[in-house]
Amino acid sequence: MDDLIPLVNKLQDVFNSIGNDQIDLPQIVVVGSQSSGKSSVLENLVARDFLPRGSGIVTRRPLILQLVNVPEGEEEYGEFLHHPGKKFTDFSEIRKGIEEDTARIAGGNKGISRDPINLKVYSPHVVNLTLVDLPGLTKIPVGDQPTDIERQTKDLILHYISKPNSVILAVSPANVDIVNSESLKLAKEVDPEGRRTIGILTKLDLMDAGTNALDILTGRVYHLKLGFIGVVNRSQQDIITSKPITVSLNQERVFFQGHSAYKHISSRCGTTYLAKQLNHILLSHIRERLPDIKAKLNSLIGQTRQELQSFGEPPMEGIEHRGSLVLRLLTRYSADFNSAVDGTSPTITTRELCGGARIYYIFNSIFGAALDSIDPCADLSSQDIRTAIRNSTGPRPSLFVPEMAFDLLVKPQISRLEPPSVRCVELAYEELMKICNGVASRELQKYPKLYARVIEVVSTLLRERLDPTAAYVQSLISIQQAYINTNHPDFIHEVQSGPPSSSISSSTSRVNHGRSDGADARRRKRLGGSRGRQDHEGEGTTSAASASRHTKSADPAAGIGSTVSGAKEGGGESNFMDYFFGSGKSERFSTQSTIPPQATYAGSGIPGSGKDAPAGFLTPPTLAQTHLGGSESAAHVSGAGPLRFGDPMATAMMTEREEMETQLIRSLIGTYFGIVRKNIQDMVPKVVMHLLVDHVKEGLQTRLVASLYRESVFEELLQEDESITAERQRCQSMMEVYNRAFQIISEAV
Repeated sequence: MDDLIPLVNKLQDVFNSIGNDQIDLPQIVVVGSQSSGKSSVLENLVARDFLPRGSGIVTRRPLILQLVNVPEGEEEYGEFLHHPGKKFTDFSEIRKGIEEDTARIAGGNKGISRDPINLKVYSPHVVNLTLVDLPGLTKIPVGDQPTDIERQTKDLILHYISKPNSVILAVSPANVDIVNSESLKLAKEVDPEGRRTIGILTKLDLMDAGTNALDILTGRVYHLKLGFIGVVNRSQQDIITSKPITVSLNQERVFFQGHSAYKHISSRCGTTYLAKQLNHILLSHIRERLPDIKAKLNSLIGQTRQELQSFGEPPMEGIEHRGSLVLRLLTRYSADFNSAVDGTSPTITTRELCGGARIYYIFNSIFGAALDSIDPCADLSSQDIRTAIRNSTGPRPSLFVPEMAFDLLVKPQISRLEPPSVRCVELAYEELMKICNGVASRELQKYPKLYARVIEVVSTLLRERLDPTAAYVQSLISIQQAYINTNHPDFIHEVQSGPPSSSISSSTSRVNHGRSDGADARRRKRLGGSRGRQDHEGEGTTSAASASRHTKSADPAAGIGSTVSGAKEGGGESNFMDYFFGSGKSERFSTQSTIPPQATYAGSGIPGSGKDAPAGFLTPPTLAQTHLGGSESAAHVSGAGPLRFGDPMATAMMTEREEMETQLIRSLIGTYFGIVRKNIQDMVPKVVMHLLVDHVKEGLQTRLVASLYRESVFEELLQEDESITAERQRCQSMMEVYNRAFQIISEAV
């Protein structure tokens, strides 16, 4: 039992030597407000005057005081941990040393610090104890004290007394009502049942005449399991006159034995009884907590060993060892990179998508949504479509919607697929860069230069593959624009439900043939021959019937064969494709497509031009006469007003035929764009995987070895991070401390 306190002191020395307080060692923590007499209590226990004194807050750093009992006749001295091996036999020098070290750490502005001062006192007049003296509780900052001095002091005290292995020595002056004791109030916060709190009542000799603290000392006012002990300290006058503490202790004993209220409990009062009681309490507390301390040490040893292993061993000397290490690190990095892409890494997170799963998400969600959001006819107005149709026919009227107009309109729309496709490549590249920076093992990160070079090599490889991949994706768009395949099976299926596009071409030739037959019939009619009229009717009917047999209407489901209102003949509505191909409608087109002779340039001298108009003006036909579907007579043209040169399509209303043509073109564009979009959505991920992802995976290790496996750079690359070296040394020191502490406990128990 007597060896337990020295055992704890040894443990405390071991841990204090490295500034570690992870082990909660049993100790007595002294708490009290300023001027409560706690410093005098400590000096009485040591029987020496060694603590700083003065006005305001004097104790500004925790003082860990170890009292070591030595045999009678041996030298009495003190020793600071920060001055190892130096003995202070003059206790006034100890006081000076405490003041100097306090000012060095806490400064000279009366502020406090958590950094403790460790003092060990060897004396035959002390019992084995470990005490912690803390700054006194204060309410109002004085002088140049910090404005939050109360909070700082309270936080520091709570830091010590909150530890389960601490015994709280709550010092309260007897001449102040116990209910106002700040020390007991703080102790109750962390020890509400009073199991590890011992109360000290000071200044019993200063109580008013006729009063006493007997009820408090006997536990009838405030219950503590360890009870209350009353002491009488030296007065301020005694301190000023340097009255010996031994004399004061004799006066204290006389006071209790002669006081009418305390004489029957005098054996349980005074500093001598306090020292013995504290020694007994601390021994019991150490014996009770020692198994937990041993278990805690075992746990710390295991944790520190694992941490030390995580830093690995320093690189061995010799080219062969260094080369083997570099090759192993490069191989592991390549394997970790590929595992992260393939989704086979053992460190896969469950918080977010990463690696290959993120690339899949880019392909199917981000890229797919971007393509789906593109409007096939965005920024393509009906006026643009009509103008394209007119421009593609040149000076000739057109019977059918020209294919050149479709090509002209659909190519710019296809180009809208390029930005999201290129962005898909960039997003995949960025994700690979994240993988590049995130898969390095902790062992590789120990060598910052090697780690930086690995990242540089992989980043360079990724950048080398970025541009070719993006260029290939751009070429996919150019390929789609280069050849507009209207003979694509999916496109034909959408546009018509009959034979492929050759049927449409065949139908077109037959309808054109019907148109020329109709023109011959009109010439014969002008000659007045009734036979010519009959021939015209017969041939036109035969031609139209032939076109009808070889041409099918558009598929209604495709959205382009819908019935267009207003396209009537004889009061009946007609399907758009029938309007072009079926039921002899071509005869109607051919007979109404003549250009009025009145539409001549003014002042040209051409017969039939009418009155001369100013130069630069055109006397145009009406809109209906310039269109194939018009039916206005030439007489209306002669009365039409002049129209300035410019875009005659800008203000003209669309005819019924133009509306149908525009609708058809828009539907065809949407259908063809959908086919191209589907192809691009399928091809771009394949290109990215082949040219970027797989290429990097397959060539990564080869590139790393070729770039970094060189004997001339081994020494430079394998320079360990200084922080890693320091952490390894710290862990090694901690392992030595824990092992030594465990050995001390094992030998004592």
